[in-house]
Amino acid sequence: MQKKLNEELETEKQEEKIETSEKEKQEDCNCESDCGENCACKGKEEEETEEKLEKVEEESIEKIKEELQDWKESYLRKQADFQNFTKRKEKEMEELRKYSSEKIITKFLESFDNLQRAVEAAGESKDFDGLLKGVEMIVGSLKDILTSEGVKEIETNGKCDPLYHYAVSVENSEEHKDNEIIRVLQKGYIMKGKVIRPAMVTVCKK
Repeated sequence: MQKKLNEELETEKQEEKIETSEKEKQEDCNCESDCGENCACKGKEEEETEEKLEKVEEESIEKIKEELQDWKESYLRKQADFQNFTKRKEKEMEELRKYSSEKIITKFLESFDNLQRAVEAAGESKDFDGLLKGVEMIVGSLKDILTSEGVKEIETNGKCDPLYHYAVSVENSEEHKDNEIIRVLQKGYIMKGKVIRPAMVTVCKK
């Protein structure tokens, strides 16, 4: 009898030990199929997942911040470069405007010097024929300068063209047709296709 009781007690102890072991396994396990909603492994996995998501979000935010900072610095550098470029170009244009006439003035100075010398020589020698020849040579030199700069004299033969001629007066002339140029009061010039001064003319009106 005593032996049977001892066996039953031993069996109960074994069952309690098994239950305790199973309970400990359940608390430490990582499975989802055999565990209930309150399983410790399930809660632990959720916490780990949340931590991973938070870490990923933080890393993404930091990366975005770094990229924004890089873009900002790049924009500021390019803006500074553009401002410097604009200032440099403005300075160059100002210098160009200031000295744009230097080339043509330098060419005219030689003819101007020759004209002064001719006048002085004529004044001393009273040789007005020599002065006339000297002036004619200087006029020819000035025409060459104008030609080299792309300046051409406007034609004044034929009818008056408002694009090139400025009629300052009208006359009736039997020798000319209606709207034809009678005489030139001031010559006009074109520079590289652009009218820089129209010719001032008298036009025939019947």
